[in-house]
Amino acid sequence: MITGVAHTGVCVPDCEAAVAFYRDVLGLRVLSPPYVMDGDAIRDDMGELIPDPAMKAAIVGFDGDDDRVLEVIEYLRADEGVQGSPGARGLTEFGLSHVGLICEDIEATRAELEGRGVRFLVDGIAEVARVRTTWFADPWGVVFILVEKSRPQRPYFAQWT
Repeated sequence: MITGVAHTGVCVPDCEAAVAFYRDVLGLRVLSPPYVMDGDAIRDDMGELIPDPAMKAAIVGFDGDDDRVLEVIEYLRADEGVQGSPGARGLTEFGLSHVGLICEDIEATRAELEGRGVRFLVDGIAEVARVRTTWFADPWGVVFILVEKSRPQRPYFAQWT
């Protein structure tokens, strides 16, 4: 059975630039630096989704977060008119729905990120389901929700119970 979240894939036009943003602006740690995946192994993995796949990928995350990481992906042949299978639509398009990030002090974190030039999508901080939230985007349009838990000892999803 499924036991947890392995990663969230973020498709970007420039892996190196994205890793620099996530590291230098958001404070994530580079757990696996950018590397190219090409050849038989990646074709075996996703060749039915994307014809002749090749990518530059990196893993960023936080100390002690185990598998809860971002996989930053730049598809190297995406500009060749990738069609892929119907279930793979959007796989090579930049972005995703959103990624939730936990912080301890939402006002201070928002102020620090604004000082670094991060573009926030909402004017303030909301309170919903016993968490405080605010939304921002990275330079490629990937949306993040910043979450401050009211009960730090509980997982974010169990704050309201």
